[in-house]
Amino acid sequence: MTHLISLSVTIILILNILLAIALIFLERRDPTATWAWLLVLFFIPFFGFFIYLLLGRRLREDELFRWDGRNKIGIDTLIDYQIAAIEDGTLEFRLDDTAHYKDMIYMHLRNNHAVLTQDNDVQIFNDGKDKFATLLKDLEQSKDHIHFQYYILRLDNLGRRILDVLIRKAKQGVRVRVLFDDIGSRGLRKRHLKELMEAGGEVEAFFPAILPLINPRLNYRNHRKIVIIDGRIGYIGGFNVGDEYLGLSKRFGYWRDTHLRIEGSALHPLQTRFILDWNQASPEKYQIEYTDRYFPAIPRKGSVGMQIVSSGPDAEWEHIKDGYLKMIFLAKRYIYIQTPYFIPDISFLDALRIACLSGIDVRIMIPNKPDHMFVYWATYSNIGKLLKAGARVYIYDNGFIHTKQIVVDDELSTVGTANIDVRSFKLNFEVNAFIYDRETSHALAELFEQDMQLATELTYEMYEERSRTIKLKESISRLVSPIL
Repeated sequence: MTHLISLSVTIILILNILLAIALIFLERRDPTATWAWLLVLFFIPFFGFFIYLLLGRRLREDELFRWDGRNKIGIDTLIDYQIAAIEDGTLEFRLDDTAHYKDMIYMHLRNNHAVLTQDNDVQIFNDGKDKFATLLKDLEQSKDHIHFQYYILRLDNLGRRILDVLIRKAKQGVRVRVLFDDIGSRGLRKRHLKELMEAGGEVEAFFPAILPLINPRLNYRNHRKIVIIDGRIGYIGGFNVGDEYLGLSKRFGYWRDTHLRIEGSALHPLQTRFILDWNQASPEKYQIEYTDRYFPAIPRKGSVGMQIVSSGPDAEWEHIKDGYLKMIFLAKRYIYIQTPYFIPDISFLDALRIACLSGIDVRIMIPNKPDHMFVYWATYSNIGKLLKAGARVYIYDNGFIHTKQIVVDDELSTVGTANIDVRSFKLNFEVNAFIYDRETSHALAELFEQDMQLATELTYEMYEERSRTIKLKESISRLVSPIL
């Protein structure tokens, strides 16, 4: 028996050493993440190995999202034209607000192939009841197709109300496609949407479990929330589908989030994003091919300039994080940030610290209650560093704040699905709208200032008086924050 235990311990140590070698020399991770995983492997032997198998393996898909239709709709040609036109100074900007940020637009074009559109109308939702009431109305009025993608899709009261509409529209001949994330929508299976499929709807899960209740890809989840209706109306933002997003959860109470309803040419890149995700998840026979029906000619609706930017572990660079950093670099007066999780890397923290020390009014709003304990205390730890530099921090007291939003100088803003953490920057598939418009950005800033009235300001003196227990929680969470 003693010999068997000794042999088992030896095997575990050898596996840990081999995995450590792979982490250091083969995967070439960020050094911070490498050290975090080495700590897990050697301080939690055996179990650390299985934790790594579930959470630590890198995605090795070189071309995860493929769709030849990009050429047919002219997106690639338009991107090349916009890049060249910015370089030679001939690109026409309809508003000065947009022209002022041409270097950021250029970065997204080169970095993410994010085409600039300048004819959009944007409606902002910060309340789930309003957002879903409008979405249900738009779904009811659909004529041709509905593309419906959410990270979390629950079949509770709200989910079933939406499902009933989708079933009804499918029976009327509308092409309905539903895409959900297998981990985010845990417990939901395609068979639960059988009635929709029998009505003619199509359903797919992103990175589904290989075996029942076992999904080895706990990372690399599709965190996007996108709806496209008839190629003319689009939704993007932070709300998932479930009763808690209507403020009906006893645990969280009121749910504060931000979502956008968009009409205009931004629907083309948004539609492209959905098709890329759908084609990855669906078998060959169900993949979407290019047809005019999905990319109709769109009459000019407004004047909002916008780029739809995606990021994920399939990309070499962290596109949305790069956009966030560029916004911080461009700020002249203020930076307003709302996020449920604040676990940035050192580059992001340094950028905000430098902004604070340069006299820019940096304000950050986070929740007053955790939905993930380690994440909450890691957030609290990072906030403390910025308080010392002069940032103003607000703890939202009116329920749970889930919005992912940054506003700069009343001119530049972003709303989407990406939190300010390593998971959103590197591990999840995300999408954000970057908006170059004074009216929209000002409206988002006003919402932030309204939320300040429902929040408690955390001062540096208050933070310094935290208990030893909180300091211990912060220290532990900070150690594992690179892999949260």
